[in-house]
Order: sequence, then structure tokens, then C-alpha cells
Amino acid sequence: MSDDSYQIGEGPATRVSLSLPEGTADAIRKRVGKREFSAFVAAALERELRGQILDEYLADYERRHGQVSEQEQARARQVFDEAFAEEGQWPTAS
Repeated sequence: MSDDSYQIGEGPATRVSLSLPEGTADAIRKRVGKREFSAFVAAALERELRGQILDEYLADYERRHGQVSEQEQARARQVFDEAFAEEGQWPTAS
């Protein structure tokens, strides 16, 4: 897979320009190599977005139904991750 061809799910990839601190970019290249740089960054961003979407969902749920325990939050994260893994593609936040 080339540096610019990482795809989430079945859709085509979109090329974007990204500025990172030089040390961060160097650390990523050393860890995964130049050819996997984009895939590494895309996966990290995907994890962050999923986390934010789940946090928003849990906050909304708590507003409507009351506090969610640590155990329930952990289970929600597990179910959320499993659901997205099965789909191979995930919706964007609205």
C-alpha cells in the first residue's frame, strides 16, 4: 500500500495536507516506515474520532438516563469497537 492510498472501508481515499511537529513525523517514520505513514496517521485519527463520538453518545445518554458506571462505559466501548469492526466503515458525527 503506498503512502497515499490508505482507505477506510470501501470508499476511495482523499488526499489531504497535514502539518505535524517534525519530531512527531520522524517518530512515526521510524516506527512504521515511510510507506505506511499515511495508514498510521489515518488509523490514529480514526481511533480519536471514534472515541469522541462515543464520548458524545455517553454524555447524551447520561443527560437523559443518569450516570453510567465505569463498567458500563467499558462495555459500551467494547460494543462500539466491535460494531465498527464488523461494518468496516463508520458514519461521521453529525
